[in-house]
Amino acid sequence: MEQLSGLSARETVERVAALLGCHPTSEQVAAFLDHHDELRHLREKFFVPKIADLPTSDLSLVDGTQDSIYLVGNSLGLQPKTVKKYLDEELDKWAKMGVHGHTEGSRPWAWAENDLEALMARVVGAQPEEVALMNGLTVNLHLLMLSFYRPTAARHKIVLEDKAFPSDHYAVESQIRLRGFDPEESMLLLKHRPDEETLRTEDILDLIEKEGSSVALVMLSGVQYYTGQLFNMAAITKAAQKQGCLVGFDLAHAAGNAELKLHDWGVDFACWCSYKYLNSGCGGIAGAFVHEKHQHTVKPALTGWWGHNLKTRFDMNNELELQPGVKGFRLSNQSVFLVCPLQASLEVFNMTSMQMLRKKSMLLTGYLEYLIGHYYHEDPAHPGRPHVRIITPSDPQQRGCQLSLSFSVPIDTVFRELEKRGVACDMRHPSVLRIAPVPLYNSFSDVHRFIENLGAAVGTNCQ
Repeated sequence: MEQLSGLSARETVERVAALLGCHPTSEQVAAFLDHHDELRHLREKFFVPKIADLPTSDLSLVDGTQDSIYLVGNSLGLQPKTVKKYLDEELDKWAKMGVHGHTEGSRPWAWAENDLEALMARVVGAQPEEVALMNGLTVNLHLLMLSFYRPTAARHKIVLEDKAFPSDHYAVESQIRLRGFDPEESMLLLKHRPDEETLRTEDILDLIEKEGSSVALVMLSGVQYYTGQLFNMAAITKAAQKQGCLVGFDLAHAAGNAELKLHDWGVDFACWCSYKYLNSGCGGIAGAFVHEKHQHTVKPALTGWWGHNLKTRFDMNNELELQPGVKGFRLSNQSVFLVCPLQASLEVFNMTSMQMLRKKSMLLTGYLEYLIGHYYHEDPAHPGRPHVRIITPSDPQQRGCQLSLSFSVPIDTVFRELEKRGVACDMRHPSVLRIAPVPLYNSFSDVHRFIENLGAAVGTNCQ
C-alpha cells in the first residue's frame, strides 16, 4: 500500500482496480483495501450486531447470521468487548467490599474518571489538566457558558449555526435570557448561501469580522450534525479571538471522529458527549475542556464538592479549595458504571492514534463517496432514475466520516428497506440519510455491502 500513499480516495480505488484487473466498483477492491488496512484488527475489539438480532430485519431477504452493516456510529457507537468485564468487576467489588470500593481496586470510585483524562486528552488534542470527565453534554455546556458568556450592553451576541443541534440552540437561548437579554437580538445565526447546503468558511470569518465588536461568544459545533460539515476550528478560533470574542465548541460529532488540537488552536472551552464516536453507551459520561490559559482566571459559577482538591476533599471543613481550570467545574461524583464503558473504548483508541484513524477515515468515506457517485449520480438522459445528492462537503478536509445523502425518492421507503436488509443508519426528514463508516470498526466491505443493499432499497441494479 505504500505506492498508494498520498493519493486521493478516487485515485486509490482506481489504482487498486487496475492492479487487480477489475472494475473499481468490484467487491475485490473492498477486499483488497480491507486486507491492507493497518487498523482492521480494531474491529475485533467491538461487538457488531448480527442481522438476526436487529428488530427491523426481514430474514426472508437476507442472511441473519451475517454481521449487520452498522453505519450509525454518529448516533451510538458499538460496544467494546471489555465493557462487561469491567462492569462485572465493579459489581463484584461492590458486593464484596461495599463502601471500601471508593478507595480500593483498579478503579477506585472516588477518582475513577480522573484516571481516564489523559487518554481522553489524547483524543481531543489537549493537555490532561485541561480535560474533565463529568455530567452530560448539555449540563457541561451550561456550566461552561455560565462562566465564559459574560455579556455587556455593547458585547452580548452569541454566534451559532442557524441549524445547530436543538440542545445547543436551547442552551444558548436560555443562557441569553438568564442574563437579561433577548435571544432575538443576541443570537447571531449563521446561514448558508441560497442554493447551498453548508456554510462557507469565508462567510463565517466575514461575519465574525463584521460583527465581532458586538459578539461575546462564538459557539459552534465542531462537526455539523445534519450536514456532516467539519468546521475549520483553528481559523474560526483565531478570527474570533482577534475580535476579542471567546470561543467554544460542541464536539459531540467531532470527538473521536476528527483530528482535534484544542490546546494548540487556543480554543477557550469545549464539551462533548462520549456515546457516539467514543462508544461509551447511551447516556455515557461527557467531557469538558478549558484551555490552560484560563486555569486561574475563569472560575465556575456553580461549585460542588467534587471541584474541591481531592487531597483535602474529605476534610469536610466547608472551606472550598477549588481545583484550577476545568477540574474545578466538577460538581459531584460520577458513576463508576459510566466510567467502565468509556475506559474500555479509550483503551482501544490508545492502540492507535487519531492521525491513523483519520487517514483511514478519509479513504473509507472517500470510497463510499466514489460508489455513491458511480451508481447514483443524476443522469439527464434518465430523468426518472433515482439519484442521490451528497450534501456533505466534497473536500475531505471539511468533513469527518459522515456523508449525508439526500434522495430523489421517498426517504421513508428507502430507510425501511435498508433496515429490513440489516443496515443500521440514520434518517432525517425531509430527505436525508446520515451514513457514517467509522474507522475504528467499519470495513471497506461494509461500505460495499451498503451500496449493494441500497440498490435493492431504491430498486436499482448495483451489480
